[in-house]
Amino acid sequence: MVKLLQQSVAGLKSWYKCNPTSLMVFRFSTNSQTLASSSEEDNLRKLVRYTPSTVSVIPIINQWVNEGKTVDYEDLKKAIKYLRAVRRFNHALQIYEWINNSEHPHLSSRDVAVRLDLISKARGLEAAEEYFASIPDTLRASCVYIALLNCYADAKSLIKAEDTMQKMRDLGNADLVTYNVMMNLYAKMGDLKKLHSVVQEMEDKGIAGNAFSYTIRLNAYASVPDIKEMEKLLMKMEEDPLLIEWNGYAVAAKGYMRAGDVEKASEVLNKCEHLSKEKNARLANEVILSLYASMGKKNDVYRIWNKLKNRRKVCSSSYLSMISGLEKLDDIDGAEKIFAECEAKEVYFDIRIPNLLIAIYCRKGQLGKAESIMERLLESGKRPNYRTWDHLALGYCLHHQTEKAVETLKKAIFASDPLQKPNIHSWPSCVDYLQSNGDTERAEEIKKWLEERGLFSAECERSDNCIRNGNCGSEELYETEELEETG
Repeated sequence: MVKLLQQSVAGLKSWYKCNPTSLMVFRFSTNSQTLASSSEEDNLRKLVRYTPSTVSVIPIINQWVNEGKTVDYEDLKKAIKYLRAVRRFNHALQIYEWINNSEHPHLSSRDVAVRLDLISKARGLEAAEEYFASIPDTLRASCVYIALLNCYADAKSLIKAEDTMQKMRDLGNADLVTYNVMMNLYAKMGDLKKLHSVVQEMEDKGIAGNAFSYTIRLNAYASVPDIKEMEKLLMKMEEDPLLIEWNGYAVAAKGYMRAGDVEKASEVLNKCEHLSKEKNARLANEVILSLYASMGKKNDVYRIWNKLKNRRKVCSSSYLSMISGLEKLDDIDGAEKIFAECEAKEVYFDIRIPNLLIAIYCRKGQLGKAESIMERLLESGKRPNYRTWDHLALGYCLHHQTEKAVETLKKAIFASDPLQKPNIHSWPSCVDYLQSNGDTERAEEIKKWLEERGLFSAECERSDNCIRNGNCGSEELYETEELEETG
């Protein structure tokens, strides 16, 4: 227990170091095996929120109870909501596990639906299906079926999603939310015919779409791009203020850019800027900044960045958008300055920011600079994640430093959990290198680790051949990871 609390203490100290102005001031005492707060807001929810990802929250909640303190279930559920928002799915599940094993579980159908979603994200679709099968009929409300439908849609499991949708129709639970999920799934799969059939079914049943429904359709047309249908739908949306939001214009701008019409893309982006409201201004401006960068409009990128900086607090996601945008403009000096500014202001530490700059340096062949960032991370006590090592391993591979790539790939594998896949592009070169040097033992060892994490797939085989045949450059190799990293 002492060891667990000491680990939690270390994580909290790291958090406080990055947030020196916070009103939340913690008192640390490992000798007495307690962890307390000098703030009036001495509650378990705050403690759970700042527990490091490598530490289970269950012993910490038990410690809280053993000290005679009260557990507020609503506080725990608020903690779960926060943990979902920051994608700490395992911690959120651990809280549900603790609640479920407590004397009075306090679980509703809504809680079951949230838990189902968390299981799918943290442990995979099969585990989510097993949990759904264990849910009693009394708790299988509409929200639970919607959660299951979302699980299948996220996994692009089309047949199972369609079967679940039909089940909801049979139960009379099909509503606007379920139709939006199916439209979004068909749009992602590029099946406009089925998307139109859902729209027709909604019209037949008198189910009016909302702004999200129309934006899904708009995005489907923009992706093709089918500019004629996109413009026709956009005009219809503009007739109703409730249907058109800033992101609708952002989607239209992407459609015009795909069609090569930068002038019209600029026109709708201008409308997008005017529609962004205070509550969503940050997200809107980050998207707008990225789009201007894709269009090569450097002055507009810096103009939007100044708008973001004028806000009370610049979030890590804004720094990510700006650094990524400057890379698109090939302004690496500018990206370095923004990164330095981020470090100087001690913004809440977000590993994606150094990861992004490491990836940029590796693409450019500036491995010394990438290594320098990694060294600073380690010296400061900040933990690189599996993507950090992934980027560096790939950089070594691309620039023929394969022995270093082998050692770094190992670190990437061990820094990941079974559902987080290290960069699959670096291992073929590493394995080939080891085998060509007669080191079959290490080659087989790497294969074993990869196999344990399910990395031998069709996608892996494509990457394997791509690298071995020299058919793809660094931009393509990093593309999938960058989309996930900055999305």
